Amino acid sequence: MTVYADTRFQNRRRRLASTLAGQRIDAMLVTHLTHVRFLSGFSGSNGAVLVKKDLTALISTDGRYTTQVGEEASDLELISARNCGSALLETLDGPRRVGYEADYVTVSELESLQKACPEGITLVPVTGVIEEIRLVKDEVSLDHLRHVARIAVVAWEELLEAGELRAGRRENEVAADLEYRMRKHGSEHTSFDTIVASGLNSAKPHHGADDTEIQDGDIVTVDFGAHLLGFNSDITRSVIVGHTTDFTKEIYDVVLRAQLAGIDAATPGTALVDVDRACRDIIDEADYGEYFVHSTGHGVGLDVHEAPYASTGGKGVLEPGMTLTIEPGIYVPGKGGVRIEDSLIIRAGAPEIITDTPKELRLV
Repeated sequence: MTVYADTRFQNRRRRLASTLAGQRIDAMLVTHLTHVRFLSGFSGSNGAVLVKKDLTALISTDGRYTTQVGEEASDLELISARNCGSALLETLDGPRRVGYEADYVTVSELESLQKACPEGITLVPVTGVIEEIRLVKDEVSLDHLRHVARIAVVAWEELLEAGELRAGRRENEVAADLEYRMRKHGSEHTSFDTIVASGLNSAKPHHGADDTEIQDGDIVTVDFGAHLLGFNSDITRSVIVGHTTDFTKEIYDVVLRAQLAGIDAATPGTALVDVDRACRDIIDEADYGEYFVHSTGHGVGLDVHEAPYASTGGKGVLEPGMTLTIEPGIYVPGKGGVRIEDSLIIRAGAPEIITDTPKELRLV
C-alpha cells in the first residue's frame, strides 16, 4: 500500500469544527463508534470524542484501552472514564451549545448526557454533519478500500479454482470456505453475513446461507466482503452450476447489461437518481422491472452501507473520491434470481472498479 503522511484525523476534525462554527455550535460530542474512529483513529469498543470549534479536542475511554488509545489517538488528551460522553461533557464550562449525534443517541442515553451537563451547557441535536464529511474519501482511505476489496476478490477466485462451489455442497459450507479464505488473506472478519443463495433461494435478495444443498442447474448468488482496519468491501457474483437454462441465461444477460450501464453512468456530476435509472431502464425494458426490488447501490467505507445512495429517491451528485456499489438484480419468486455487484471509486472520467474479477456468465 502507498504510504502517506497521516494528518487525516486532524483534517477531519478541522472540517467538523468549521461546520460547527457555521451552525453556532461550540462543540460536538461524538459517541457513535464509527465516527469516533473516523475522527481520532481509536478503534476500541467504548469511547467518545469532544471536538470544539477552536479546533481542540478530547477523547475518552476506559482503563481497558489506555495503551490502545495512546497508540491510535496519541494527539488527543485522554479523559479516562467508563461513561465517556458524560465525562467529556463534565469538562466544559457554560454557556455553550454542544451538539450530539441525534441519529445514534438513544432516549435513555440522551437523558444521561443531560444529567451530566454542567450549568449553562445546552445539548443540540445534530444530524448528517459527519456523514457529509465522510462522503469523499481521502487517499489513505481509498488505499485501504482497494486492499480490503482485493482480499475478497482473491478469496473468491481461490474458492472457484479449488472447486468448493459445486453441486452437492451446502450453502453454509461454501460460505465457511469463502470466509476462511478471506481470513487467511488478512481479513479481521466479514463485513456482513455472507450470502450464498442457491436455486429458489437466489430469488431472495438477502437469503443468507443455510444447509440447502446446491443442485445441478442452480443459480448461486454469493454476496460477501472482508473487513480490515475499519474498512469494508462488498462484492456479489452469481454463477450457474452445471448447465444453464433459457431462463438463467436471459436474466443473467439482462442483469449484466444493467450493471455495465450503471458503471458507465457512475461519473462525476451524474445525479444518483440517474445512475439508478441507467440500471433500472434496462431491466424495465426486458419486462423484469417488478423483480428489481432494491436500490442500485450505496457507498462503502467504514460502514459497508453508507452514503451516497443510488436509488429512485437518491439525492445529490457523484464527486471524485466517493465510493459507490453498482448491484442491480432480478429476483423471480419460484424460479430464481441474479445479482452482480462491484464496488467503485468515482474518478474523473471512468470509475475505478476495485472488485475487479470476471463477471461474465460462468458455469461451475
